[in-house]
Amino acid sequence: MDSHPKPNPRHPANAHALTRWLAWLAGAALLTTVACNLPLLFVPLAGGGPAARVVAARGPLVTVPPDATATPTPFRPQALTATLLPTPLPSPTPDVTLSPGSGKAWGDYPGPIVWPAVEIPPPAGLLPQPEGQINILLLGSDQRPYEGGFRTDTIVLLTIDPARQSAHLTSFPRDLYVYIPGWTVQRINTALAWGGFDALAQTFEYNFGVRPDHYVRINLFTFQSVVDSLGGIDVQVAVPLSDHRDGYGTYSVPAGLVHMDGETALWYVRSRYTSSDFDRTRRQQEVLEAIFYRLLSLNAIQRAPELFALYQNNVFTDLTLADIQPLLPLAKAVGQSGNIQSYYIGPQQVIPYTVPTSGAQVLLPIREAVLEVMRQALNSVP
Repeated sequence: MDSHPKPNPRHPANAHALTRWLAWLAGAALLTTVACNLPLLFVPLAGGGPAARVVAARGPLVTVPPDATATPTPFRPQALTATLLPTPLPSPTPDVTLSPGSGKAWGDYPGPIVWPAVEIPPPAGLLPQPEGQINILLLGSDQRPYEGGFRTDTIVLLTIDPARQSAHLTSFPRDLYVYIPGWTVQRINTALAWGGFDALAQTFEYNFGVRPDHYVRINLFTFQSVVDSLGGIDVQVAVPLSDHRDGYGTYSVPAGLVHMDGETALWYVRSRYTSSDFDRTRRQQEVLEAIFYRLLSLNAIQRAPELFALYQNNVFTDLTLADIQPLLPLAKAVGQSGNIQSYYIGPQQVIPYTVPTSGAQVLLPIREAVLEVMRQALNSVP
């Protein structure tokens, strides 16, 4: 007899943890968000090479954004002591206007407490979107046990339209240099650690014209074991990749549908020596979709007790059980219809920039180009 009985999801004591597991299931993208933050600690499989093999093609490839380079955040942000501004807020740049009827102006947002190195743009204004649409931020952090500071180096906005039974994924580079209301202009991956979800949600509203409804965050140390718990995943590789892999030297993955175990999937989404952060963003979404379809094929709802035990201490969310339950049948419908579209804030939407006061290499968003991507992501018809 099993000396470790499986948890009963219906028991009141397990309600909160079950909610967290369901949040993970509703946003399977979380499994990939961790991968970019994990240290390179994996070792070769015993008795042979890594488990990666080409399998039959599943469907069309995702669009590949052009290549570009961005530098990692050189620090883990902590709460800062306020530095009061010596002068008023900068005036809005002349080539940017608020969206009509947005109802948002300078006075709706707190001013900075740290003087920024660049001019602060005006608020973007809220963009229109279908009624009933849900926007969930999927975040992967590098927070380690007993450490306060962390970064959310992967940020994906999951947009779910129940009426159209569609899901859109929009990825944001970690080096985007944006105004974080109430703080300063800084990399977007520092907003959550500085002010929590409210600060990050307000940052999205101010810079991208959409305020996320919810968030789901997963810490590192989980990705590889989760993929292995699913028996591996079939990843539709759009572009061949050759890069360094610890224990193997140069390792290559061909284009096409490739089966990957957890270690290989982790390497695939983290590799950046021969590519870029923008290319990693595409690979993250490829793995995201692979996990989603694998969950559907395994009927993950029936595996709730097993997955519940694995994920309950690694997922953090403000979603409630009532929020999540309607999303589960929708996830199946989206999987059957294939109505999943990918969007990126890529090289055409940013300008590489070196911050004069620190030498940090960041990405300045081109406001109208970014908002055009957001309009499509929030309103595109499958």
